[in-house]
Amino acid sequence: MPVSADSLAAGKAYQQSLLSALGDDDPAEAQATQPATLRTLITEAGNDLRTRPEPREWSVVELIGHIVDAELNSSVRYRSILAEEEPDLVPYDQDLWANRLHSTSDDVDELLATFDALRGANLALWAATPAADRARVGNHLERGPESFELTVRLLAGHDRVHVAQARAGLARIRSRRT
Repeated sequence: MPVSADSLAAGKAYQQSLLSALGDDDPAEAQATQPATLRTLITEAGNDLRTRPEPREWSVVELIGHIVDAELNSSVRYRSILAEEEPDLVPYDQDLWANRLHSTSDDVDELLATFDALRGANLALWAATPAADRARVGNHLERGPESFELTVRLLAGHDRVHVAQARAGLARIRSRRT
């Protein structure tokens, strides 16, 4: 199915925002730090872990749930790209996933255990993949062609965007108390 010009333009802008968050950093090194970053974020959140900055915004625990969902989806995309010839990479509706699969009462330890397992497997896959295979491409149905390497870079930027979002939300929650 061809990607519309509007969808492609929006997708490229989204890609650029994630790549900007990563900058020139090594994506595997950035991803390897994420489990510790999430644990630090949970400590920083303290009693505000489950507080939404605004009624329609995600709490820290919901953002962590979204990060886990992104890792799960990326796991499938990585393997599809490496195993198949230019597979379709199916987008997912992050809001539906968050609303139907997560809540402010999610067990943060379960989320972290799932994330740790997926991230560890994905980083091992990256390390075991020959450089030439990192250029293999899938066709994201909203953004067009994306290589394995680009997909890894995007997820590393995604991590940073949402950790920054969580910290900004915590700052707003706390500023209303003063």
